[in-house]
Amino acid sequence: MSTTIRKVKTSDLELKDRVVSIQRVTKVTKGGRTFSFSAIVVVGNEDGIVGYGLGKANEVTTAISKGIEDAKKNLVRVPIHKGTIPHEQFAKYGGAKVFLKPASHGTGVVAGGAMRAVLESVGIIDVLAKSKGSSNPHNLVKATFEALMELRDAHTVSELRGVPLDKVFNG
Repeated sequence: MSTTIRKVKTSDLELKDRVVSIQRVTKVTKGGRTFSFSAIVVVGNEDGIVGYGLGKANEVTTAISKGIEDAKKNLVRVPIHKGTIPHEQFAKYGGAKVFLKPASHGTGVVAGGAMRAVLESVGIIDVLAKSKGSSNPHNLVKATFEALMELRDAHTVSELRGVPLDKVFNG
């Protein structure tokens, strides 16, 4: 199954950013240790458009701003159906495995750390999510994106199959 990445233009979008993780990284040189910072940031308009980016710099604020700029270059569109996802989805990236399940209205976002930031940035209001395996924030964000990019709404399925929309649900 191939995932189609739907790129989105950044102009005319009001994006909100969320910092998922900031790491202090060390480079050992002959003069001693050099410290810098790595940040993973998720941006989204809370209406189906989301992206993530990595930034590295000698200062935290610079790393975050670089991450935001990188995230704006990698925006994708995610189908949302009545505040939740259209169907269950499982995805894996590295050692991180994520499972997303649609939830009824009023459930809220039941997800942990890195997954919560991504799902809230997309604009999903009700979802049940479970992360298994590694809790590495980088891999969790990427696995969550894999799952979100594999989601398909009913209109897309009807177009791919070449059948009317009512036939998608009635077999």
